[in-house]
Amino acid sequence: MRRLDWYILKKFLVTFVFCMLLFTVIAVAVDSSEKADDFVTAGFSTREIIHKYYLGFVPWIWSLLFPLFVFIAVIFFTSRMATRSEVIAIQASGTSYNRFLRPYFVGGIFLAFVLWLGNSFWIPKANAIKADFQSRYIDIKDPSKNRTYGTCTRCFYLRIDTNTFVGIRDFDTSTKYARGFFLERIKENKVVYNLRSESIGWDTLTKKWKLIRAAERFIDSAGERMVNHDTLLLRLNLRPEELRKDDYLKDKLTSRELASYIRREKLRGTEGLNVLQVEWYRRTAVSATVLLLTMIGAVIASRKTRGGSGMHLALGIIIAAIFIISDRFSTVFATKGSFPPFLAAWLPNIVFTFVAFWLYRKTPK
Repeated sequence: MRRLDWYILKKFLVTFVFCMLLFTVIAVAVDSSEKADDFVTAGFSTREIIHKYYLGFVPWIWSLLFPLFVFIAVIFFTSRMATRSEVIAIQASGTSYNRFLRPYFVGGIFLAFVLWLGNSFWIPKANAIKADFQSRYIDIKDPSKNRTYGTCTRCFYLRIDTNTFVGIRDFDTSTKYARGFFLERIKENKVVYNLRSESIGWDTLTKKWKLIRAAERFIDSAGERMVNHDTLLLRLNLRPEELRKDDYLKDKLTSRELASYIRREKLRGTEGLNVLQVEWYRRTAVSATVLLLTMIGAVIASRKTRGGSGMHLALGIIIAAIFIISDRFSTVFATKGSFPPFLAAWLPNIVFTFVAFWLYRKTPK
């Protein structure tokens, strides 16, 4: 790294931090005006608003707009360098165009790694703060998120392992109690064991499930036999916290927890896991997006044009808008259709890699 590299890298990082802080102030101002009534209803003081909401909201908005912050920062400071003929002077000194792009590549990798660490470990903890406020004070007033489907509002049907299935009816997350329960074990496509009970509850002392008025039914080559129990303690590979329908679960789990959760739910035969899989792949893909947009921004803005910075920013906004739209389309096709989750997360990056290469080939060097 030479002095010129540090000069460009310093401009890159300083402009990025400035853009991030500026957009954060704007986002907080707009969001606080929208949620003023919710804060008043909750009875929060200013300190509680910051602690119980904005400590989660600010990291969330950073992670959401991080690639866009990087893209705008690169275009802004590189365009100013091109307008002042600094890029021409750098190349006239004998520095090749590829060598000129090196500090951009280094800065892009550094910021991509920061975003990857944040999405994997830090951002989910912040999302838990934001999601807690959202579910307690906003979603509770939204009729679309409090619908009742059928006669059972809190019913679960799960596969515990490769041959065991359980069903739980009307589970209460506060009391950890359900009105009905059944368990079936399958062997060679035949039911070999059946267990039913009128109610089931979590025993915090033994860390087992306690069944009330349970009936066991054994089926084997000798025939069938029934065993009745007033109470029965049962150990299951299922904990009460897993019996909770959480719309924000994928955002609150770290990458390691999310991968473990997906594996467990696949084993249980849970449907609708595409949303979780897209999120898991996206956390890596969006980090690659940072590097990709860094290089695209540098290639676009390093050309000295008659329109100056305004022309560069306009072109950059158009490219960013197309990228975001393509990313949303691929995500919707994966979650609502049969589009592979890995391809949905990485397809925009794959397409814009060719765009970046085409822009690089067309740029005067």
